[in-house]
Amino acid sequence: MAFRVVSSPVVRRANISLLSLPAYLTTKFPSSSKFLTNPNPSLLNQNGPRYSIRAISGTTVAPNKDINEEKSPENWTIKMLYDGECPLCMREVDMLRERNKSYGTIKFLDISSDEYRPEENEGLDYETVMGRIHAILSDGTVVTDVEAFRRLYEAVGLGWVYAITKYEPIATIADTVYGVWAKYRLQVTGRPSLEEVLKARKKKEEMCKDSKACKM
Repeated sequence: MAFRVVSSPVVRRANISLLSLPAYLTTKFPSSSKFLTNPNPSLLNQNGPRYSIRAISGTTVAPNKDINEEKSPENWTIKMLYDGECPLCMREVDMLRERNKSYGTIKFLDISSDEYRPEENEGLDYETVMGRIHAILSDGTVVTDVEAFRRLYEAVGLGWVYAITKYEPIATIADTVYGVWAKYRLQVTGRPSLEEVLKARKKKEEMCKDSKACKM
């Protein structure tokens, strides 16, 4: 009796743990992949399967840092001390802050914030700075009035706006006009007088003196 032996091919299973892609990657063949649209044949491997790799991890890749993003305060050349509760003042502050994204030369300090410290800013207290605009140069020099505006605008490439105020008699006239504005700016913006603002602030400081949780 003749026997016929039929041998079946031996199928070897690959070591999945060694050959499979990481869990956060999936592969797709060109026939079903929506990621290979009109592929360039010269860029494909003609001797093997073609893969489209898609990342499905929930991690979001951060974009490159915008070169116009506001630079670190360590690079400042002038500090602007401003009243954050003054709506008209904030329009100018916002404009300068936007310009400063390309320069990083101005450090903005809100004197109405409870985090403002006179001892860190040439001893300029709330009452003094509320009276008129103050700015501090990186060498500690304090400038006020129109000169402060001129220095701030120069720091963000807008020096031409106040350039004429360097010369007399324009300098004196400009300071006089600004002095009038500074004196009445609270009333113009619908706020109490400086005396009332200072009185209310002092009262609140006394109430908060022994409370670390109290905010100005």
